[in-house]
Amino acid sequence: MNRLFPLVPLVLATAALAQNQASTPANSGSAPAATAAKPAASSAANDKTLPGGTTDPNDPLFGVPPMPKGQVSMIGGTVDKIDRIHNRVNVKVFGGSRMSLHFDERTHIYRDGVETTERGIQKGERVYVDTQLDGARLFARNIRVVTNAAPADARGQIVAYDRGTGLMTLRDDLSSRAVTFALDKSTQISGNNATGVAQLQPGSLVTVRFAADGKHNVAREVSLLASPGEHYLFQGKVSFLDLRSGLLAISNQSDQKTYDIHFDPKSANIGDITVGSQVTIDATFQSSGYRADNIRATAAQTSERQ
Repeated sequence: MNRLFPLVPLVLATAALAQNQASTPANSGSAPAATAAKPAASSAANDKTLPGGTTDPNDPLFGVPPMPKGQVSMIGGTVDKIDRIHNRVNVKVFGGSRMSLHFDERTHIYRDGVETTERGIQKGERVYVDTQLDGARLFARNIRVVTNAAPADARGQIVAYDRGTGLMTLRDDLSSRAVTFALDKSTQISGNNATGVAQLQPGSLVTVRFAADGKHNVAREVSLLASPGEHYLFQGKVSFLDLRSGLLAISNQSDQKTYDIHFDPKSANIGDITVGSQVTIDATFQSSGYRADNIRATAAQTSERQ
């Protein structure tokens, strides 16, 4: 009987070893389960789902938004500032006004007819921009940089005209530089009831078609667009409105051109007029551009609000 007692510690040791071996797989199985839960938490942190089940529209996975709908207006000017971080370009247009335009992946940019990127836009260069309203922003649909345009015509305000020498100095709208043209007996003067060189007063807005002839640019045709003190009537849709600076742009129905109109924000009867409103504007041309005397919504626009 005494020989059986040494077996008791051996049996107890064997049972303890079996218990440890049985518990090891259980611990090994719990570790992967804890590890697998971490990616799930990370995925929840990156989820772009907003309250209500909608998704974040700024998520790049959803791609580029569609082109805005609506009327396209073209403006011309020089690049005053280019912000490639916030995708904005400021363009100085006629009359000294400036427009801030937004661009993105949808924008087509051309430099002398060759498509490029925003790197192809430099400060001070001449541009033509097709613009559209995209929500509350003015979106640049197409930007055309022109650096090699052959001298053929110019547009701007007359700075001086000497009837004795026949020399007329013009401040070009786009470059803001003074350009001198020579007028002779063959120069044709037209537009705005013009009867001759007497209408070419300082401050008048004109376009000039000319040809280079040795020392001077010879004006072949001068078209008088507006004279200081003259009154003009505009009818069309508002394509740009800045209440703070007192500037709006109207797409004029009669000639399908866009005009910048300045107004006094304190006295002008703007009312509920917004971008897209149909308006009629009585304006006077001044040395600084067109100044609104009266702004009113058209009958069609008024009936829509009632």
